Amino acid sequence: MDQSLGIAHFLTHADGVAQFILGVMLIMSAGTWYLIVTKGIRLFRVRGKSQSFLDAFWEAPNLEAVAGRIREQGAIDPFSHLVHHGFTAIEQHSRCKSGGACSATSLIESGAPDEWLTRALKRAIEEDKSRLEFGQTFLATVASSAPFVGLFGTVWGIYHALIAIGLSGQGSLDKVAGPVGEALIMTGIGLAVAIPAAIGYNTFARANRNVLSKLNSFAYDVYVFLATGIKASPMLTDARATSEKVIAMARAQGLGAIPETEPGHPGLAVR
Repeated sequence: MDQSLGIAHFLTHADGVAQFILGVMLIMSAGTWYLIVTKGIRLFRVRGKSQSFLDAFWEAPNLEAVAGRIREQGAIDPFSHLVHHGFTAIEQHSRCKSGGACSATSLIESGAPDEWLTRALKRAIEEDKSRLEFGQTFLATVASSAPFVGLFGTVWGIYHALIAIGLSGQGSLDKVAGPVGEALIMTGIGLAVAIPAAIGYNTFARANRNVLSKLNSFAYDVYVFLATGIKASPMLTDARATSEKVIAMARAQGLGAIPETEPGHPGLAVR
């Protein structure tokens, strides 16, 4: 049996069709690993920045503090991008209502304030979804087509191997196994290209679903805060101030002793 047979022998003796197939699978593999590395790094960074923004958002005393953070650091993650779109919609609608420059006939500027805000938040979510899913179509295409591309190369290689064996007139096993085995290399290359693409696609698809699910839930909170302004007035401060005013009015009207409130718990009487 010829000991020179192998991957190197196959590559050096491949014809134009086989070289073209190898080139296609090389491009597929390079694109797959590029997307896996870049999307993996981006996903890791987005998770960290998103968690940092969410922590800062829920700990902020009011929406003005959140807006200041976005102005300083920018909308660098899906959650801050969502809030930025909400702020922009509110400001734009306020300018229009106050007589600012806006087109009353523009479809994007029509509707009630809550509809305006809803559309802005939906646009932000769709933009983030598009960015998160960038490259996944390529990964899905490679995962589904690379095995068949490799199989086509195998069939082509076996066809030429059998023709060469027929012309030589030697059909013994040692003469058939080498060329056919070389042709099967194409199938192995196709699987080596497809498997990382399939794993990468499923991993990123699951990660994106989790991010978008959290983003949709967060959008409801942002809508409530921007539509009602709840976070613009800290609850404890307002409640304590209100309770103190009521106590003072009651004492001024001679309604008797009013029990003091426990520090830190407005309105909760200390017995």
